[in-house]
Amino acid sequence: MNQKPKKLLERVREVHRLKHYSIRTEESYVKWIKRFILFHNRRHPRDLGRAEIEAFLTHLALEQNVAASTQNQAFAAILFLYREVLKIDIDGSIDALRAKKPKRLPTVLTRKEIQQMFMLLEGTHKLVAQMLYGAGLRLLECLRLRIKDIDFEQHMITVRDGKGGKDRVTMLPRSLAAPLIEHIKRVRLTFEEDQRKGCGPVYIPYALERKYPSAGREWFWQYLFPSSRLSKDPRTGITRRHHKHESTQQRAVSKAAKRLNLTKRVSCHTFRHSFATHLLEDGYDIRTIQELLGHKDVRTTMIYTHVLNKRGVSVYSPLDRME
Repeated sequence: MNQKPKKLLERVREVHRLKHYSIRTEESYVKWIKRFILFHNRRHPRDLGRAEIEAFLTHLALEQNVAASTQNQAFAAILFLYREVLKIDIDGSIDALRAKKPKRLPTVLTRKEIQQMFMLLEGTHKLVAQMLYGAGLRLLECLRLRIKDIDFEQHMITVRDGKGGKDRVTMLPRSLAAPLIEHIKRVRLTFEEDQRKGCGPVYIPYALERKYPSAGREWFWQYLFPSSRLSKDPRTGITRRHHKHESTQQRAVSKAAKRLNLTKRVSCHTFRHSFATHLLEDGYDIRTIQELLGHKDVRTTMIYTHVLNKRGVSVYSPLDRME
């Protein structure tokens, strides 16, 4: 019996999973491909080409007034569709009106404001914020940390599969060692309770789950900041404990900033901006900070050079200088 051909979006999802793209990227790309098809009155993308892609991207910039990063994401999704799913090369360059990327300096909190924010945050929300500032982590990088990524002996944090799919190492603030150890003890109790209840194993990336089928039940693979509740994995249907959702941390930070009546627009990423700026103020060189932040190009890090650069010898977290 002939198998029914898969629908286009099913094929898009299948290729994403074969290439080990994150579920967030998969959902985002599917959304943009849907919008692209609807924009052209449900015509199949195989019947469209460079002119139709340009028209859609120009529509996003002119009519929808989207940000440059949003337009770039839409473009990446469409290219993925043609190159990876339909196996069609788009002839020539795409000559669409591109959204203008605004040049803005990052929002940076003073050291006093950072301390005030910490005083208003409690529990895990406070610990996560201290990790963001103390190690220069992005929010999702922090929430995706596993127990094995923390090295207390060498005061190091290993960020796995960060932005651009790269690993990097940053410092573990010495002042966070004791709070983290206490936090990990509580996480261990939750893990052991889940084990007794027969909950599903923690998510293991890529082909590691097939190579090491029991790894998801190993302690060191568990998330450092697990969710307070169990949830069903949308891809596998397995009920397990994922990492803490970023929205809960974002809400806590926003609430603290409002209580302080700060006139700056504060987000979780503000702690990372403050980390880089305060290291520059403390005399550490731009290349060192580039490596700690995981920037591919030093020009990205140069945005923090509104203070003087001085070359440092060893790096200590700015969180440790508060004591």
